[in-house]
Formats: sequence, structure tokens, C-alpha cells
Amino acid sequence: MRHMALGWMSAAVLGLCLAGCGGAPQGGEPDVAAAEAASAPADVAGALAGALTFHASFDNGVDADRAAGDPRLYTAPSYEEQDQAEPGLGNPAVSVVEGAGRFGHALRFAERNQHAIFYRADGNSGYSPEGWSGTVSFWLRLDPATDLAPGFCDPIQITDAAYNDAAIWVDFTAENPRQFRLGVFGDVEVWNPDGLGPNDNPAFDDRLTVVDDWPFAGDRWTHVAVTYAGLGRPGGAASLYLDGERVPGDADDIDEPFTWDVERGAIRLGVNYAGLFDELSLFDRPLTDDEVRALHALEGGVAALSTE
Repeated sequence: MRHMALGWMSAAVLGLCLAGCGGAPQGGEPDVAAAEAASAPADVAGALAGALTFHASFDNGVDADRAAGDPRLYTAPSYEEQDQAEPGLGNPAVSVVEGAGRFGHALRFAERNQHAIFYRADGNSGYSPEGWSGTVSFWLRLDPATDLAPGFCDPIQITDAAYNDAAIWVDFTAENPRQFRLGVFGDVEVWNPDGLGPNDNPAFDDRLTVVDDWPFAGDRWTHVAVTYAGLGRPGGAASLYLDGERVPGDADDIDEPFTWDVERGAIRLGVNYAGLFDELSLFDRPLTDDEVRALHALEGGVAALSTE
């Protein structure tokens, strides 16, 4: 079992996020404080657009609106059977719901998803074994305490193998009161040569950022962003952001290689997840704190960026 406990930010900052950073009621127009809803300055918007490699709004179906690689969404019975993947949504419990998104439409996972639902990472993620940097951004809407079935839930994983082997992910822990965590792990045989379980291995904890007092709720959208720099080289690090604010306690000193079978590299969506998911975007570099705040505040979402 994967488990650890830490905090993330002061009650004052969390209160500001809860008061001013939430999304619209389901099916309604966004109700965001004026300061948050303002468009990003042109120079920041241009920088974001220039770094964007992948964007799936789900407003025009499940395939990506913009992709540096394959834009299609795939489904397979499981990740062990990923070679059986077919384009499109193959789990009837997962659907695009009109008007339910943070912006436009959204993916709804009506019950715990145990299918493999993914985009191919090759090209879209910017992965390189010589040094991998980037940002992944998306929005979630759920009450973790009531919407999730018992067990770990990973709204996103980016890997070719497993959660502990050359992977980036965020998860909710298995039982209430749940924690929300960022995990970043290189090649498992390098960081965990003795094959220790997570609860018995400090090296596992060192690669986590953990949130106890998260802002997720069933009546609001929460923005999640992860930036990562230099993975696969000594000193690799990653940061977690919620509603535009960096969570204290970066995952750092991630020195091991990140080695993929690139053909199996996948941007995995909704592993054991139930809830709404919207606006998946990837960028080819770690965004700055100011850029993540601007991304969170974009009026109209990533589709508002000029990508010409």
C-alpha cells in the first residue's frame, strides 16, 4: 500500500482558493472572481501557447484538439492488455457530457474506471531519456470522500509501465480521510534495488508531495498542474500546484534514469477514478509560478490561447 502524511499550505491561502478559485456549478456558466477570470497578459498567453504540445478540451469529442503526436484517445481492457487498444471510448461508464465541463464539455467517469483509457505519450509528452521536462495541467470535479470507491485512484499517470517505474502521477490514497499526492519515480530497479514495499522505503516518500487539506469538492472545479524538470538526470524535480498555487514540499533529488519503451508510453486517464475530468494540456517545459497562475485564470481555458 502506498501511504504517507504531510501538509501543504496555510489555512489562509486555502481559504482564498476555496473562495475565489472554484469553477461553475455543473452545466452552468463559470462563476469566477473577476481577478481570476481576467485574460492572461498577451506576453504570458503567447509563452503558454508556444510551449503547448497537447490539448484535449473534450468539446469536439474525445480526440485531442491539438497534439504533437497521435491525437486519438484509446481504450483497452487493462494496461496489461494495452496492445489490444482501440481508438475511442470503450468503457460505457465513461462519456463526454455536454456543458458539464470547466469549459464546455467534460469527461465523466460515472463509476470506478478499471479500463485502460489513454493518449499515446510519444510526441505529446515531450519524453526524452536524456532529460525530460514539462508541465501537465487538468481540472477535476469530485468529492473524494463520497465519489471514489475504496482503493487508490490516479486521475492521471504518465508512464510506459507502472506507477513506481518511470512514472509521473497524482493520486488519492485508498481510504478516508484521503490524501492527494504527486509521485515522480524513475526506473524502479535503480531507486528501489531491494524491491522494498512503499511503506518500508524512505526513497518512496522522498519522491512524493502530499496534500492533506485539499480543495476538491463535488460542487466546484479544482485545477491541478504538475511541473517537472530534468527527469532522467541528477537533480530531477517536480512541483504540484492546486488552483494556481504551488504546494510546499517539491519532489526533488530524483536522480535515476527514466527509461521507456516509447511505443507503450501512455498518458493514462482516470485510473480507478470516478468524477468529472476536463481540459487536459501538456507543455514542453516547466511553467513558472506566474504562468501556472495565468493558466489557472484563463478565461475560456486553454482554447483561448493563440496557437497559430
